[in-house]
Amino acid sequence: MDNITRIAKQLELTDSQVRETLSLLDSGATVPFIARYRKEATGSLDEVAVAAIRDLTEQLRELNARKETVLSSLEKNGHWNEELAQRVRDAETLSSLEDIYLPYKPKRRTRGQKAKEKGLEPLAELLFEQTGADPFQSAASFVSPEKEVETPEDALAGAMDIVAEWINENEEVRGSLRELFEKKSIISCSVAKGMEEKGAKFRDYFDWREPLHEAPSHRILAARRGEREEILNLTMRPSEEDAFRILSTLTVKGDTKDSRWVAQASQQSYKRLLSRSMETEARMLSKERADAEAISVFTENLRELLLSPPLGAKRIMGIDPGFRTGCKVVCLDSQGKLLHHTTIFPEMGERKEQEAAHTVRKLIKEHRVEAVAVGNGTAGRETERFIKELGLEKSIIVTLVNESGASVYSASEVARAEFPDLDLTVRGAISIGRRLMDPLSELVKIDPKSIGVGQYQHDVDQQALKKSLDDTVISCVNGVGVDVNRASAELLTYVSGLGPQLARNIVAYRDENGPFKTRKELLKVPRLGPKAFEQCAGFLRIADGKNPLDGSAVHPESYPIVDTMAKDLALSAPSLIGRTDLKEALDLSRYTTESVGLPTLYDICDELAKPGRDPRDDFKLFNYREGVETMDDLVEGMRLPGVITNVTAFGAFVDIGVHQDGLVHISELSDRFVKNPADVVKVHQKVQVTVIGVDRDRKRIGLSMKRKEGEPSQTETTKAPREKQAKVSRPQKRVKKEPRGPKPFNNPFADLLKK
Repeated sequence: MDNITRIAKQLELTDSQVRETLSLLDSGATVPFIARYRKEATGSLDEVAVAAIRDLTEQLRELNARKETVLSSLEKNGHWNEELAQRVRDAETLSSLEDIYLPYKPKRRTRGQKAKEKGLEPLAELLFEQTGADPFQSAASFVSPEKEVETPEDALAGAMDIVAEWINENEEVRGSLRELFEKKSIISCSVAKGMEEKGAKFRDYFDWREPLHEAPSHRILAARRGEREEILNLTMRPSEEDAFRILSTLTVKGDTKDSRWVAQASQQSYKRLLSRSMETEARMLSKERADAEAISVFTENLRELLLSPPLGAKRIMGIDPGFRTGCKVVCLDSQGKLLHHTTIFPEMGERKEQEAAHTVRKLIKEHRVEAVAVGNGTAGRETERFIKELGLEKSIIVTLVNESGASVYSASEVARAEFPDLDLTVRGAISIGRRLMDPLSELVKIDPKSIGVGQYQHDVDQQALKKSLDDTVISCVNGVGVDVNRASAELLTYVSGLGPQLARNIVAYRDENGPFKTRKELLKVPRLGPKAFEQCAGFLRIADGKNPLDGSAVHPESYPIVDTMAKDLALSAPSLIGRTDLKEALDLSRYTTESVGLPTLYDICDELAKPGRDPRDDFKLFNYREGVETMDDLVEGMRLPGVITNVTAFGAFVDIGVHQDGLVHISELSDRFVKNPADVVKVHQKVQVTVIGVDRDRKRIGLSMKRKEGEPSQTETTKAPREKQAKVSRPQKRVKKEPRGPKPFNNPFADLLKK
């Protein structure tokens, strides 16, 4: 089975879809471009499906590269034969390939090899045949002091080492044990001696056992972290009895003395070799599964955060709050350009408060501020209250903005290059203001791992995490579209077909020549050739340009189609902008060609109806409950508005305006059973929560989203999480859904959630 057929079968696609997608990818086309502008070629595959084909192809190419290495080694070391080579070529997974290669793999000098050097292999062969021979009597003839075989016991020990290695290298044995480890392994933790006090944060794992296939991602990663910090002893194995039963079935032929000796050899093989090898695989596979789940949670959270509703091009006052050091205040124009910055001290006494009030009113009037963005960190609620009590015009929006990662941006090279002469806190205030204006444009400047929506992000495979996060950012940026005359180089970097260098070249050209007036002008940018133009043009917008289509998602390659449509209606192309009846007014089948089909034509009509439409939701002002600003203000049973800041496998964290997020455990998310929190809640969702526990000493808040009597369910009335982009299998082996495991007991808020 070739790679195309294997991928098609695994992802439930046709060979043609996979073949055409791979052809486009290999020609340099990007995932967003293929999904948006090559639907006819791929059968309308979306970004997730295209990325799945890309990733699975990479895995299979790695497997094929390993096969070539193995074949080369077999030939080099004199083991090559056509039958063995064919088995290598037919291997479908890395583990099965390594099982085939193991007996022939160059090794360090093992105990079995040493025994063979002592001439004990014939004894091992005799006993392994299990013809009824007496092991002790058979071993007597192999005693050889000059070969350091002093006694029959020495001979039997050496022969057992040889047989143990044969069993370890047997494909059938390894395959059966691998299946046992996959299905019946128990992940077990105990506290290391003397580490009880130092490892208090892992106390839920001091005596913990759970079926490995049922253990959720966050528990596996937490247990591994505890082991890495030498707090926990961790194992992942099935019972020895089950393993010995399999080995006996596969290696023992009867109940003779030599058969009982082989049974001992198989147990030695398991304890010394197989259990370690299989546990290493179980650890690797469980880690991959845990990583995939954690990365999936992170990317979904990041997507929701990046696609948070923008306020839009407004004149903003951004405030980075502070008590002793004061509040850094900046004024930005509607393009995000810094106009003014200063510091106020509203919490430093009455006189300072009056001065701060005068300064804010003056700046708002002078710069015609339309909205005030206050960071939600330290002193955030106090500063928000101060601004709201100034008696500003009702049209001026005052709102808290999540400032996670703002400090990381402030100290970054990007911020230093943009504002080399400004203090870090002033840069932070600028970032806060811009986040209100357009979250996506500002958040792309920050490493996603610093935004605060992940789960054990530092414990997962960092290369896989970066790839997934980059895919998510690219998807969001290209899904929204980018105004080429306003975008920063950082935002342009993520546009299909560009990258850091071309992004910088675009900004440099724009700075030197003024705003782009047409998309075609992009071809004048140094090093931006026809291929890059093809990939990026449809995702770049030129508002108020010479050609209205340049402000839409219609690709320049389709402009002639729009011209023909307009001509057939006896209109000009610009007259089609805003027309919602084109699908009915035109016979779209007349415009199909070998490369353009109905999917593209429908997209063109949809885009002409609402050119350059923003897929993000409209901005809605949110207010926390007045008078609830610290944990001391919380009382059990209190009903509060909140904003979800992070969704994890065990629940959701909610900002209720008290400088400490509370946890809604998965069991408290809804009145109905919830298997996956992401199915019912999303980052940045506004919710109503009930306080069900407050631990002020440990700064932990337990919350519930279950409805009160007569209240509609939030998970039904609130907008559902953003719909996933595809319904294709992930490029991993499918596993049967197992029964739901026990309720997570290691939740740090569990004591608050008990009723």
